Amino acid sequence: MKYRDEKDGKKNEDEKRKRQKLWRTTESMNKQVQEIAAHCDQLPERFIRKDDEEYANITNTGDSCPMEIPVIDISLLTSSHLELDRLKTAITTWGCFQAINHGMDGSFLDKVREVSRLFFDLSAEEKKKYLREEDDLEGYGNDMVLSDHQTLDWTDRLYLTVLPQDQQRLQFWPKIPTSFREVVNEYSSKIEVINEVILKALARSLNLEENCFLDQYGTTAKMIARFNYYPPCAWPDKVLGVKPHADGSAVTFLLQDKEVEGLQVLKDGQWFGVPIVPDALTINVGDQIEIMSNGIFKSPVHRVLVNTKNQRITLAVFCMPQTEKDIGPLDGLITDSTPRLYKNVTFSVDFYFENYQQGKRPIDACKI
Repeated sequence: MKYRDEKDGKKNEDEKRKRQKLWRTTESMNKQVQEIAAHCDQLPERFIRKDDEEYANITNTGDSCPMEIPVIDISLLTSSHLELDRLKTAITTWGCFQAINHGMDGSFLDKVREVSRLFFDLSAEEKKKYLREEDDLEGYGNDMVLSDHQTLDWTDRLYLTVLPQDQQRLQFWPKIPTSFREVVNEYSSKIEVINEVILKALARSLNLEENCFLDQYGTTAKMIARFNYYPPCAWPDKVLGVKPHADGSAVTFLLQDKEVEGLQVLKDGQWFGVPIVPDALTINVGDQIEIMSNGIFKSPVHRVLVNTKNQRITLAVFCMPQTEKDIGPLDGLITDSTPRLYKNVTFSVDFYFENYQQGKRPIDACKI
């Protein structure tokens, strides 16, 4: 998410060398979090959260609230005005919802969970065959380290570009389990269909032409999958699985762990736990939809807590608009009474993570 008034070339190179140095230091000296957790009698200082990074007191763990976070029936969005209104209310108030009847049955979702679990169950040596390269997001690892003082998340991740398929970097795709690629490709294709349904529904809910969000989303959009492993942690009050942040995507799809909760959403200054709804997908909009909707739809700040006894495995899929052109508020949403709130911008992964690791919201840099 950077502006087209470009940075100085030398500054870019200096920043890149700094990140490469930090990456080499971290990857060569630190084990993955899964390894640390298995042999940990004292919490490494790099994982201890700092008060000034937190949006609210971590002791305010929040309760699961199944009656409050909306449940939306995806199959009704094309036929029911009531369900369309409920979707609009969900995204303007919570920024997220639990999606049911989305076209994937529970047995298939269990397959997706299983290939994720089997990967993280591999030996450390086998998983490290897929380690991400320096100054690169894709592959297996933990936090991308951008600062000597950065607090690390208590999680390991496998990042993969899943769509378009011709952009898949197969050297990072696990060969074990053998069904991994087939299952993930099928899941990604199904998410692509649901994403289009939701983008069209969001437009119709605002009485706009149904393709207006899709037109900005573009035909060269990218879909990135992030497989998340949160090891048990004996110090849940001192670490976070993921720091508070909002997503830089258009739409994010989360397949939750089947048994262990951990996701929380910040609303009205309070953290609310997101419950596990059987066979549902937890869906939230990201910063790019907030910008396109001129602030009507809210990109929610969220975080992940860790569990003292149980591991937690989830899969997040980020639907990222094309980067060949700017996105900005839709013309139909700008009036004298609702002036433009955001500049036209184009997003970059580097800009997003530089802000994320500093506890800042990248969208704030886009405001007029």
